[in-house]
Amino acid sequence: MEQVTRGDTAPLKDINMIIGIGIDIIEISRIKKSIEKYGDHFLDKIYTPGEIEYCSGKANKYQHFAARFSAKEAVAKAMSTGWNNEFSWQNIEVFNEPTGMPYVKLTGKLESFLADGKELKISMSHSQDYTTCVAIIYKSDLNK
Repeated sequence: MEQVTRGDTAPLKDINMIIGIGIDIIEISRIKKSIEKYGDHFLDKIYTPGEIEYCSGKANKYQHFAARFSAKEAVAKAMSTGWNNEFSWQNIEVFNEPTGMPYVKLTGKLESFLADGKELKISMSHSQDYTTCVAIIYKSDLNK
């Protein structure tokens, strides 16, 4: 069963329990340096093929790579798992709705994390030098 979470699944008024919150901020230059130094090895370790294709096609690709990196970190923090050998970076994949709203798909060992009516929302932002993401995992009245 594939779990896909979308930002428009439940109005905030329907949230009845916050399960986890995570936030991350990263310097865009740090991701750029890692990509320049380690190339495909870094990209293939952190990002899915779809994320690499999406980010590489953007005018400011490093900003997009950094935003997805901070999203993966924020989601891991919201799940309260931290990075361990239980899952890989690619198990958290970031997509965008046609409107631009980001959402996350969990795969592999993380796929079942959103069982029992749990939802996940993320919000990403950036400046010239930084990207940030906040992730909230919650249970809503709509998913009883």
